[in-house]
Amino acid sequence: MLEKVARTLEKVREQNPLIHNITNRVVTNFTANGLLALGASPVMAHAKEEVAEMAKLAGAVVLNMGTPDEAEAEAMVIAGQSANQHGVPVLFDPVGAGATSYRLELARRIMREVKVDIVRGNAGEIANLIGEAQQMKGVDSTDSTQDIDQMAVKAAEQLGTIVAVTGKVDIITDGRTVYRIENGDPILTKVTGTGCLLTSVMGAFAAVERDFLTAGAAALVSYGVAAEKAARHTINEGPGSFQIQFVNELSKVTSDDVKRMGAVSEVAQAVHS
Repeated sequence: MLEKVARTLEKVREQNPLIHNITNRVVTNFTANGLLALGASPVMAHAKEEVAEMAKLAGAVVLNMGTPDEAEAEAMVIAGQSANQHGVPVLFDPVGAGATSYRLELARRIMREVKVDIVRGNAGEIANLIGEAQQMKGVDSTDSTQDIDQMAVKAAEQLGTIVAVTGKVDIITDGRTVYRIENGDPILTKVTGTGCLLTSVMGAFAAVERDFLTAGAAALVSYGVAAEKAARHTINEGPGSFQIQFVNELSKVTSDDVKRMGAVSEVAQAVHS
């Protein structure tokens, strides 16, 4: 798998894919800078009058409902449907699904009306998306004793898509094969938007690798390795310095880094009953 991770990272740099983001207004700048550092080309287009046209030009479309309203909800559906019509992969980040009834209904609407290729969220968001409600605290998932592997498999089966559940350990599955990624650093949770950027980075990988399970796993490993390198360089500083160094490390992470530091394993084939 690490050889595939390395090749996919190299393809992102070689192809410089255009990633269309309808994303959280809190993190738009961070997301754009992170994608640029990685080697992708970001565009942040939200107006419903242009998103269909922009989506068909993109290598991937990323829908993120971090700061939702009705105009943005409509734009996300329009962009997603246009991407579907033109064979462009769609990624969805159901930020805070379950924190309020509005967010949960919007997340389910997007899943109904758009064919989503990869969903990425924390355990609470994914559980709520498939009707396995977990206690939520704002837009963050609270601790759970639920078997994350099996919940992810169930979600992939029910939603008909690749599901990535991210946290201390990241899980990604198509409902049959399950990968567990143990890269990253706890300081990621101290910087706003690292999850949102991760979904967009997964979009960059999906734009160049149409085996979306491989693309998603490669993104998780590469992102986590960059975070580990940034944390090591800023160990005595703090989250502000980490954020800057993390963007630097996204630009510098190499195929050799991911082959040397990547921590990905395939879980025994999951059977959901």
